[in-house]
Amino acid sequence: MLNVILDILKVPAILVGLISLIGLLLQKKNASDTIKGTIKTILGFIIIGGGAGILVGALVPFGELFEVGFNVQGIVPNNEAIVGMALKEYGTATALIMAFGMLANILIAKFTPLKYIFLTGHHTFYMACMIAVILAVGGLSGTTLIGVGALVLGFIMAFFPAIAQPTMRKIVGSDDVAFGHFGTVGYVLSAWVGSLVGKNSKSTEEMALPKNLSFLRDSSISISLTMSILYIIVAVAAGPEYVEKNLSGGQNYIVFAIVQAITFAAGVYVILQGVRLLLAEIVPAFTGISQKLVPNAKPALDCPIVFPYAPNAVLIGFLSSFAGGIIGLLILGQLRMTLILPGVVPHFFCGATAGVFGNATGGRKGATIGAFIHGLLITFLPVALLPILGSLGFANTTFSDADFGVVGIILGYIVGYF
Repeated sequence: MLNVILDILKVPAILVGLISLIGLLLQKKNASDTIKGTIKTILGFIIIGGGAGILVGALVPFGELFEVGFNVQGIVPNNEAIVGMALKEYGTATALIMAFGMLANILIAKFTPLKYIFLTGHHTFYMACMIAVILAVGGLSGTTLIGVGALVLGFIMAFFPAIAQPTMRKIVGSDDVAFGHFGTVGYVLSAWVGSLVGKNSKSTEEMALPKNLSFLRDSSISISLTMSILYIIVAVAAGPEYVEKNLSGGQNYIVFAIVQAITFAAGVYVILQGVRLLLAEIVPAFTGISQKLVPNAKPALDCPIVFPYAPNAVLIGFLSSFAGGIIGLLILGQLRMTLILPGVVPHFFCGATAGVFGNATGGRKGATIGAFIHGLLITFLPVALLPILGSLGFANTTFSDADFGVVGIILGYIVGYF
């Protein structure tokens, strides 16, 4: 039964579909509207997941080509990889912390000013896993570990959306939806940097282009062209022999690079469509929950929720964050510290989000500089987190997004002190 519950909770589409179903039932909608709203909510999330899968499929060869072409080795932060290793020993603790942590989140939203329900199931799962590892390494066990872990998880599930909400209002233009993704410290930092450097800077979405370049206003076209240039550079650096033997199945390496770049753009396009469909269903459905169970609560949703509001900032944020990761890698090399390679998947999803947040407060300058600082942040935080993870710190991967580093470091030192 625990495994069944865990499987439901860590699948975002099912979790959010259940929330939508509960909201529609509480509003006493008829059967037709209830079924339609529930299925469309699940459909929207599956479309987002499908787009993310297309993106990741296109980004993985880019990361491999980058490492081979520029001959760099080190630790690649990846939430899925580190959680997969940790679950072998901490699976039960993770499941219990997640289940009770979600209950704690609802209670905190009901009885405190932090009126946010965190609905990004897979990130909740990853954070529950990291908390279980750190508390266990710190000496806690049994019900103490589960109780402390659930309270910590429930609190941060309400706290992080709260600190992101002022910028979310600027991005979305309303207070109907909140932000639920554990990279929030990096995004808020990007927004703050944007407010410092971006005075009078135009939005990334205001592109003044000559008529013969007007096609670049279409984000799908601009992303395709920009990523084609980057893919061709790393493909040339890795060499045609490596690409055609190991990645393209014999296809010409330049053709392979261009196809992957346009596949990347297709993934972004699919995500944008899924977000629009999801928002059209989840916000009205959530009204029922906020009216009946948790007054004035807001649904906190995954990071792609902000992508449609500034598609150009998505690309600028990714490139700037990745550049920050490369500079951070060079600095770590000079300091002779553990090398953290810039993983293209976290730098895309988190860097793109940082770009949207930076753009909201500082336009193009905010998107560029804010996301660059974010890239540095998610390069240095994993270095400080490694020793706190105990034996897992010796694995060839670690947690990637900013909040995992911040929460892990703080929690590790608190547990160590007591």
